[in-house]
Amino acid sequence: MDLGLTGKVVVVTGASRGIGFSCAAAFLEEGARVVLVSRDEGRLGKAVARLHSAGDFPPVAIAADLTNADEARRMAREVESSVGGVDILVNSAGAARRYLPEELDAAAWHAAMDAKYFTYIHAMDALMPAMAVRGRGAVVNIIGMGGKVATPIHLPGGAANAALMLASVGLASVYGPKGIRVNAINPGATMTDRVKEAIALEARARGLPETDVLAQGQARVPLGRYAEPEEVADVALFLASDRAAYVTGAIVPMDGGLTPVP
Repeated sequence: MDLGLTGKVVVVTGASRGIGFSCAAAFLEEGARVVLVSRDEGRLGKAVARLHSAGDFPPVAIAADLTNADEARRMAREVESSVGGVDILVNSAGAARRYLPEELDAAAWHAAMDAKYFTYIHAMDALMPAMAVRGRGAVVNIIGMGGKVATPIHLPGGAANAALMLASVGLASVYGPKGIRVNAINPGATMTDRVKEAIALEARARGLPETDVLAQGQARVPLGRYAEPEEVADVALFLASDRAAYVTGAIVPMDGGLTPVP
């Protein structure tokens, strides 16, 4: 199936690792012009080196801390000047830290919103107005099932995820008449470094070996395993493509059937 992504300008935030990196790789393989954004310049450089021969166009890297709205606007200007008008934004930046319940305080809640919610909002605010002027664009927000189900060690991050779901659906309604589609993906546990860190934290909280925690977690999933980041990237490709031209305001769950919510 031709997704029609050849030559499209795609910005992927949080692209230096995990799901963001897999999304960048997938769009490059489809022939898109991909800009990788991350605040960690060292990891960003390594990611670009790994992807350099993945597609027809060399990947572009821009280091930016998207918790800062001015940095997001600078990123947008650099993309426009170096690559051109943005067709697709994939938000995967920002990982809210997990806490044991007894460690929670006001700072933890603020940090989660800065890390996850405002990174996405700032990127959308910086890039979507120009999409609206051109009358076309697609946004895919990689959010997470933590916004649907409260998890004791992920309450601040889950709250940020819930806010992002509402923002995504609301912006889809606002920007639809301007030719922009906004969709979201809610991955469950996906085999990234971040999930491995979460497994380690849960193991410490429960006094169990990490291998036991992983096995128990995967056993609860109807499909019998956690997702791979490349599988999330495949769904992002579809939602961003013209094959999903009539899909907007959708929130796609990807947790292997673990959470039976509508």
